[in-house]
Amino acid sequence: MDIGFRVLKTDTTNMKDIYYAASEYTQNLLTDQISNIKEDRTDLDLLYGVLLEWGLPLSLKHEIEEIDGVKIHIVDNDSLIACFSESVPEKVVREIAKRQPLRAVFRDSSFASSSDKINVEEIFKLLAPNTSVKVI
Repeated sequence: MDIGFRVLKTDTTNMKDIYYAASEYTQNLLTDQISNIKEDRTDLDLLYGVLLEWGLPLSLKHEIEEIDGVKIHIVDNDSLIACFSESVPEKVVREIAKRQPLRAVFRDSSFASSSDKINVEEIFKLLAPNTSVKVI
């Protein structure tokens, strides 16, 4: 229930530290870098991090919806739509693009391959060319 009051705390970045000297790289370190987001971060951590990056007020209206069982965050009546699910099917991407939000953001590891990420950009170019798309 949203009663209009939010309590937020300051924390470190949501992203893993990925800057290492060449001599520090090992196979295990590379395997640990599959996801660039810290393991203990929630969807809301990522959402508010994105709001801060884009300079948007943290007090904007926030709703959660589901499209085909995938949770999406809608901020300020489609000013921003964010989806941080582990797997985002193309159908969900198309439904988000059809809403023509001002901004859309997805988790990098939500897509199985680079071609899937490229398809996201192409879908938005076709259905919502004015949407700023970001994959974190």
